[in-house]
Amino acid sequence: MKVFNFNAGPAMLPASVMERAQKEFCNYNNTGCGIFEHSHRGAAFQAVLDKTNQNIRDVYGVPENYDIVYIQGGASMQFAMIPMNLMQGAADFVDTGTWSSKAMKEAKAFGEVRLAASSKETKYDHIPDFSEWKLSDDASYVHITSNNTIYGTQYRTFPKTKAPLIADMSSDIMSRRVNVADFGMIYAGAQKNLGPSGLALVIIRKDLVERTPANVPTMLRYSTYTENDSLYNTPPTFGIYMIGLVTDWLKEIGGMEAIEKMNEEKAALLYNAIDASNGYFSTPVKKDSRSLMNVVFRLPTEELEAKFIKMATENGMIGLKGHRSVGGVRASIYNAMPREGVEKLVDLMENFRKNN
Repeated sequence: MKVFNFNAGPAMLPASVMERAQKEFCNYNNTGCGIFEHSHRGAAFQAVLDKTNQNIRDVYGVPENYDIVYIQGGASMQFAMIPMNLMQGAADFVDTGTWSSKAMKEAKAFGEVRLAASSKETKYDHIPDFSEWKLSDDASYVHITSNNTIYGTQYRTFPKTKAPLIADMSSDIMSRRVNVADFGMIYAGAQKNLGPSGLALVIIRKDLVERTPANVPTMLRYSTYTENDSLYNTPPTFGIYMIGLVTDWLKEIGGMEAIEKMNEEKAALLYNAIDASNGYFSTPVKKDSRSLMNVVFRLPTEELEAKFIKMATENGMIGLKGHRSVGGVRASIYNAMPREGVEKLVDLMENFRKNN
């Protein structure tokens, strides 16, 4: 039975990428061993690193005045690294869910955290309108979480800010077109749209790297990574190789314009099924904040939700249980989820509604 993986992360990767990695696993590029066995100082891995960096610049439109680096620890490590390196007194944060809250908590150890806007009072059911934001004139940066995996909300556009805008894009990186130059820094855990877990992709404007105080430890300094092309110590070589394959795939299918169109169509299928169910399926997310990556919805009772999730699993659709903090159902439809998987889920939803 073909399985469609709706897990929020680690998430599914494109089938062709997995098959290529499998083919090369024991013998990369006819070298006689896998890429994860090669020295990070050797020519084979350097070629992988160079190609991956160039792919990201090409696919995502990363300007030359930005560095691309790979850092162990995922996005959660960045919650501390960012204020440790870039916070000069105070920073503004927009609270739209669990991950932005965690970023705020870490930043409090390094300076003053100012809440510019929040949707907490309405259970994170929307992205606060930019007109409501209260930004500081002296903020070191403005931090946002572009997509919220747990609550199913997403920024559809981004604000213009005086201070550098820093975005945690862990769950929607490279899922749509963005203007990288609008941000001081973009970072993302790899395990949703880019590759395996264990590392973060960091795209940072070069001038921000110079802010780091002298007392920040070597391995927690952005300059350690930018000045050494992510090779100061042994980087997560296999993870970088996988990002290279994923970005190869993105280039092959037509880049950001193509994947954005695919993601919009998949999400529309699913939201239309919810909206057309006469309330049987419902989502708490306001329409203008609905995520294209994580579609959250409820059924009339928790018993029916459990039954629906069980039936989905039996039919080859796994990972649909909502986050433990909110319950319900969550379909994560990242880049690698084919339209076929969403169509199968929508068919199940319709049949389930008729019979239950």
